[in-house]
Order: sequence, then structure tokens, then C-alpha cells
Amino acid sequence: MKILVYSMNFAPELAGIGKYSGEMAEWLHARGHEVRVIASPPFFPQWSVLEGYSAWAYRKTDWNGVTVCRAPTWVPAKPRALGRIGHLLSFTLSSIPLLLAQLRWKPDVVFVVEPPISCAPAALCFAKLLGIRSWLHVQDYEVDAAFGLGWLRGERVRRFALAAERWLMRKFDRVSSISSTMCTKALEKGVDESRLVLFPNWVDVEAIQPVARPPVAEGVPAQGFRAELNIPAGAVVVLYAGSLGSKQGIELLAEAARLLVCSHNIHFVFCGNGPSRASLMDACTRLGNTHFLDLQPAERLNELLGMADIHVLPQRADAADLVMPSKLGGMLASGRAVIVTAHAGTALSEAVWGRGVVVEPGDAAALADAIEQLSMSPETRELLGSAGRRFAEAELDRNAILQRLEEELQRCIAG
Repeated sequence: MKILVYSMNFAPELAGIGKYSGEMAEWLHARGHEVRVIASPPFFPQWSVLEGYSAWAYRKTDWNGVTVCRAPTWVPAKPRALGRIGHLLSFTLSSIPLLLAQLRWKPDVVFVVEPPISCAPAALCFAKLLGIRSWLHVQDYEVDAAFGLGWLRGERVRRFALAAERWLMRKFDRVSSISSTMCTKALEKGVDESRLVLFPNWVDVEAIQPVARPPVAEGVPAQGFRAELNIPAGAVVVLYAGSLGSKQGIELLAEAARLLVCSHNIHFVFCGNGPSRASLMDACTRLGNTHFLDLQPAERLNELLGMADIHVLPQRADAADLVMPSKLGGMLASGRAVIVTAHAGTALSEAVWGRGVVVEPGDAAALADAIEQLSMSPETRELLGSAGRRFAEAELDRNAILQRLEEELQRCIAG
């Protein structure tokens, strides 16, 4: 197969959507398929173009056999509502020449990753022009999220945006998303069930494995990240590792840390970058039980996740069924207990139910109480962590998920 991946976020060295797009392209290439990628320069989650890339020039590179064409993209330093729209539109417009440049290559399918949905019209026209298949993969329902989180306002604007989104989604030969709840939402938007595919985020269960805990004894110093952060070897570490953005409801963690500041055995570690990092650090200024790390390289990810005794994953209630945090797979695969904030019945709560703890979003006291209860019960943490690991091995294995995708791509092209 010849597959054109149209994904604004393509950054295999980072986390999130860019990492999944990169691993997918690399895996398909290794299976003998020709893969090309149209993307922006990597900028997420720090909202700054990575060193070695240009925000203002077209670049073409070869990455592990995959041809990657990057389009100039404006990246706002502070991603507020209008800035986000301008950012997405800048990539949408600048990527069109790269899309047209693929006419002679003539791929079998164009695989569009949302966000941004604004690339969908050009991709559909490209597919119709060549008579090839089109596939839309929804990582986030960005239109719903934009209004739900208050980035966009106005009932008329909302109705128009949702109608345009529904029209576009119905035009694709295949539409996929990352959870059963998000697939159900696609059905509600008018996508025919015969064209709908569940394509969840995965985890490399070989690379992410439970880290053996060193024995804790008096006089034995802490190791690894704990030593770097001056955290005692016997302390209970509560870890949040991921993007520090507005969808996460990250401010809840600062409040939970404040409520537990007198529990000297509990330490919070925040690892990541993003627009909410500065405000989070300000909120934790006088809290001696909080520690901050920058985004870590891939080779230290397993060590980082294994440092935790408890993973926390906050999510705002108004985004709970519009996005599925990609970081959850790594948390479960690490074999550590997980606490999420989500309403019952949402995709996030269902993913964690029976292998973690679910508390109501926005309730810092309930989150602090759940953390404190788990901190006092190593046996419960062990049971939940083991259940999460088994789930990751059975349902989130990268090879199994990508093999199913490959089969669906072949069916799509053959059909």
C-alpha cells in the first residue's frame, strides 16, 4: 500500500498524538508499505518549535524510511482562542502545496489525523481528484472541545461549526476514533456504522514494563529520579506526566497537594511542559511536597513511570468524552495504581474501572482523599497496578492494534 499520512502533529521523539503518528508510520513502513507524511514542525507540548526545525520554511526529510514533508506553521507563544485558530489555519493553508505535490505519487489512501479538522476539505478534494480512499482518524473532537472549554462562543457559530464537521465526517470512506464512546459520538454525528473503525491508542508493552522497586531500608539512599528530586526512598510518589494544558484540569492537582501538605510521606511530581505549567508552579510555590520535571527523553520514560506509586490523571468534566488522554496506556502498562477524575459512564472511567480509582472531576478533596487512602495501602496499589498491566497487555499492545489497522486499511482500499 501507498499511504499518505496527513497529520499536523508528527513528532516521534515527543509524547501525545505526534508520537502515535510517528510509530504508526514507522510500523507500516517496516511492514513493507510506502508511507509519506505531511506535518508541521514539532511544537507540542511546549508551544515552541523544537531546535533543529523551522517554523517558516518547507522541509523534507527521511525518518527511518518514511518521507516527512513539513509545512511552515505559525506557533503562538500563548495559545489562546484566536491564536489557536490562526495556528491551525496557518498549517492548513501552508500544507496544501505539499498535498498537491503528492499527485504524481498517487497514494492508495490519505489518512487524516484530527486535530485539525480544518485539513479535511483539502484531503477530501485530493482523494476525489485521484479517485483514492480517504480516512479520518479522530484523536480529539476539537469542535466540541473548543466550545465546551470556552475557547469559542456563540450559538450560531457553534451550530455552523458542528454542521460543517458532520458534513465533512460523512464524506470520508472511513472514520476511526480511539474509544468506544468516541466512536458512538461519531455515529451521532452521522457517520455510517459500516465506515466506523475503533482504532485505540496503544502502548509498547515491551518498552514500558513494571520497574522493580529497590528495597527500602534505613540508610539506603533513593535512586534515579527520586534522588535527583531529593525525595526519600520510602515516600509515596504521586506522578502526573504529560502535557500541562487547559484540557487537563491540572489546577486540581495543586489543590490536592495543598490539602495533603501535612502528609509528609506523600510527594507530588509534575513532569511535562505546556501553557499551564507556569500557573501550576505558582500555585505550588510554598508547597514542599511538590516537584517539577521537564519533559523527559523516550529512553527514560519507563524509569519515570516506574518512579510512581500512584499515577494521577485529571480531566475536566466538559472534555471527558471529547478526548481520551494518550498517556493512560503508559500508566496502566507501568503496573502502578491509577487515579482519574471522570464522571461514571465516560470513556475514561470505563477504561480505568476495576484497575484504578475514579473520582468526580473538579473535586480536589475527593482526589486528595483517594490519594491518601491508596498511600496507606500498598496491597491495594499492587492489586490495581497488576490489573492495569494485564489490561495493557491484553487490549493495548501496539503490534496487535496496528495489525488490525493494517487489515482495515487493506479492506478500505479493496472496497
